[in-house]
Amino acid sequence: MAVKKRVVVVGGGVGGTTVAKKLEQDADVTLIDPKEYYEVPFAQLRCIVEPKFAERTLIKHSDYLKTARHVQSAAESVSGSEVITASGDRVPFDFLVITTGTTFNGPSTRAERLKMFEAEKKKLSGANTVLIIGGGPVGVELAGEIATDFPEKKITLVHSGDRLIEYLGKKASQKALKWLRNKKVEVILNDRVEVGEGLAGPNYVTKNGTRIKADAHFVCIGKRVGSSWLRNSDLSYLLDNEGRLKVDANMRLEGKSNMFAVGDIANTKEIKQGYLAGKQAGVVVENVKKLSKDLAKAPKLAVYKPLETPFGIVSLGRYEGVAQFPIMTIAGRMPGMIKSKDLFVGNARKDLGLAA
Repeated sequence: MAVKKRVVVVGGGVGGTTVAKKLEQDADVTLIDPKEYYEVPFAQLRCIVEPKFAERTLIKHSDYLKTARHVQSAAESVSGSEVITASGDRVPFDFLVITTGTTFNGPSTRAERLKMFEAEKKKLSGANTVLIIGGGPVGVELAGEIATDFPEKKITLVHSGDRLIEYLGKKASQKALKWLRNKKVEVILNDRVEVGEGLAGPNYVTKNGTRIKADAHFVCIGKRVGSSWLRNSDLSYLLDNEGRLKVDANMRLEGKSNMFAVGDIANTKEIKQGYLAGKQAGVVVENVKKLSKDLAKAPKLAVYKPLETPFGIVSLGRYEGVAQFPIMTIAGRMPGMIKSKDLFVGNARKDLGLAA
């Protein structure tokens, strides 16, 4: 009986959980992640206004991984054919899949994360006025959640760009802006609130001098790529100027036959979205299975085709949304029916073999 190949997956987000789950029956899989849980990313903002929703969106790795091992620690380096962790583990691999996405400074346990959502809800409930910093999909969706559940609150959203959700087209931006303004959300474009350790209310001043009073604020700007741990590793030369790993068409690290990258940390020429990380993970799973049979014979590998035309759905509260499809852009109940009610949580749980 052939010995199973050792697959080490670094990072427990969309890509990492998908790879670990789909390979655990075919390989000796180790998932390295400092958190004990996977968090469905599409649902985080709903959890702020409804913390009980997080009971389904925070999934312990031990609940869906049946044979794979979870090392609860941060990866610190890659040396030769080992991953070195902050806890001192040296985890050997035949195949390595790096999926560390963007930086996350939240708690390591599911219980603590649930408490964090409760605290955010308490902060929100006690605020009459709310400031949201950032008008990408996160800021827009949070504004939509608050405007729907707390219509009495005054919401101000400040965005540095000249339009909202800039990764989508202008029609989607205009429809989102119109929806928010119809909900009495004040949207300030082409301005910013400087974010730092000293940011505190209730009085805020934008770069252009606009004064905003808010009882609570939420920072919804982009996070850094989670690749700093690789800068002192054997793979540092493969990081591009944005800190992303250079990959080929098979999602392998350039020049590496047995190492892959998935999600935000991969330098694929496309927008960074969770569902695309899932697609990349599927390509990696197929290729690891093929290469596990005989790495020397160089089988024909699956190719990942980056998304050429951006499309996506941004939820606007519980019932509505704005969607950009290849042939049209729409807003209202239809995109809301697709995403906003459940935020794809049921599908995410099913993909991990759990009840929806």
